[in-house]
Amino acid sequence: MPDTMWRHLPNALTGLRMLLVAPLAWLILNHRYDVALVVAAVAGLSDALDGYFAKHFGWQSWLGGILDPIADKLMLVACFVCLGLVGAHPEWLSWIVVGRDVVIVAGAVAYHNLIGRISAQPTLFSKLTTCIQIAYVLTQLVDLSSALSLPPVVLQALIWTTAICTVASGLQYIVIWSTKAVRARRAGDQA
Repeated sequence: MPDTMWRHLPNALTGLRMLLVAPLAWLILNHRYDVALVVAAVAGLSDALDGYFAKHFGWQSWLGGILDPIADKLMLVACFVCLGLVGAHPEWLSWIVVGRDVVIVAGAVAYHNLIGRISAQPTLFSKLTTCIQIAYVLTQLVDLSSALSLPPVVLQALIWTTAICTVASGLQYIVIWSTKAVRARRAGDQA
């Protein structure tokens, strides 16, 4: 089968992940944690597969580069907000995660409108932060489900690790993109 038949598979998997956001949120809010854990695992698998297919077979696209991080953010924000609403973690953790993403998006829009086109390249620390956030959500769902009950100290450690990494990652983006904006403005003023 020619590659052209399958080159949209990564974007289709990303679309599937986006479609899973609403059911996952509903499941969490309705305390259906066993099924929520399965849906979250399917979403995680689709994320891993779309990345593998895109890179391994060269099926990367501009659209995929935009949709993939949006799908990740939608999934994570929905999970953090819903887990906060059901009391699985302190409300402030949801605010930190959502706030970081709002700051990043607002900064990207401001940079695009004031300076020029932006190329969205996540930092290594940002990728690590996303992995920690995913691990936290999955750990919470495992604990809330009937699969396994974890010691409270493990969940507390993950809450604080997630919060610290999320804040640090947000600050890193502010520093990096502020520096780029200042340099771009100076280069524009000198031209």
